[in-house]
Amino acid sequence: MNEINAADTTWVLVSSAMVLLMTPALALFYGGMVRTKNTLSTFMHSFMAMGLVTVAWVTLGYSMAFAETKGGLIGGLDYAFLNGVGIDPRSGTTVPHLLFMVFQMMFAIITPALISGAYAERIKFSSYVVFTLLWSLVVYSPVCHWVWGPGGWLAKRGALDFAGGTVVHLASGASALVIAITIGKRKGYPERKIVPHNLTMTLLGAGMLWFGWFGFNAGSSLGANGLAAVAFANTHIAAAVGALAWAGIEAARYGKPSSLGVASGLVAGLVAITPAAGFVGPMASIAIGLAAGAVCYGAVMLKGKAGYDDSLDAFGIHGVGGMLGALLTGVFASKVWNPAGQDGLLAGNSALLTEQVIGILAAGAYAAVVTFVLVKVINAVMGFRVDEETEYEGLDGALHGEEAYSLGEGGVHAVEKAPPSSVPAPAAPVLAREGA
Repeated sequence: MNEINAADTTWVLVSSAMVLLMTPALALFYGGMVRTKNTLSTFMHSFMAMGLVTVAWVTLGYSMAFAETKGGLIGGLDYAFLNGVGIDPRSGTTVPHLLFMVFQMMFAIITPALISGAYAERIKFSSYVVFTLLWSLVVYSPVCHWVWGPGGWLAKRGALDFAGGTVVHLASGASALVIAITIGKRKGYPERKIVPHNLTMTLLGAGMLWFGWFGFNAGSSLGANGLAAVAFANTHIAAAVGALAWAGIEAARYGKPSSLGVASGLVAGLVAITPAAGFVGPMASIAIGLAAGAVCYGAVMLKGKAGYDDSLDAFGIHGVGGMLGALLTGVFASKVWNPAGQDGLLAGNSALLTEQVIGILAAGAYAAVVTFVLVKVINAVMGFRVDEETEYEGLDGALHGEEAYSLGEGGVHAVEKAPPSSVPAPAAPVLAREGA
């Protein structure tokens, strides 16, 4: 049995906290892009995931993902309710088993939160809760086992995913696309332009995501070592180039780059480098970031022509970016940077690219089909989407009894008595429906 290494344990502890920070960062990133009246409901999709998925993970999810395999498809119940998950090192690592479970839990938390970008501004909160719990168990845990679990069938075939391009981003992105198509567009979209209400918030969230992603990718080395340094460098470079690529395309098309474009581009670069972070070198990360910025920009533009309403581009950035990153891992992977990995197409091994394609098709199809079934069943039992009146009023007040921005002591919904003074009360400010 391996012994616990203090430096490795410290790095994974820090990385776990950084990955958890990514979920509140996602709340900021998504929250700034919706209308004022749906700000808090969008935040709730991320914050509640931290509670819901934690419970699902420590009871059944972790065991389904990382216990000994049942035919390569799912883990058994050996670790159910964290049975046998203690402070001794997990096999093959130098960190406590409990810490490994915690690190993986942070990935499980953010993945269904990513999907919320597709159904923002129109989903019932009760349906969100049921969907998130079920999705984390019947989609995330099995796909996680296929790729990272002991005996998982994609891992045995040789598919590579260093930190979650397939497990996290492709699975969530494919599910996001299915939901966006199944539940339909937001009322008034696309005839009426729906604009972000607070891009400052979105940029802050993007910056926090960039920071947390170092724990996401470099932490997946599970040690304070050279592989962590490789993943760290690749992560930063790809994000930087992705932001430049998206901004450059906007500048070429419209004569000016946008702040939302820079934020979207850096996230696209982060998504695409995730599966490759520990298998490629820094120069490959430049190519991956450049491709991510361009391809994800195209995917986001395509939704208008395709006619679906992926509200915050969960599929266009995470689904397409994860798919692209998995493919390019099969192209640029090199044992020079990670002897435990494989050589890719450019190093003379076309077989890896084939396995990456199989992994993409399998994970994407499974996530899409199961998500479709979940949405249909939940809709039949309890309804999935809010009614028109609630959607028009805004989900914050209707579903949570709150508002993100209050004017005065009572807020914009308060009815105040006329002031005792003979001086007429000032007129209440008018909030534009577009941003309200």
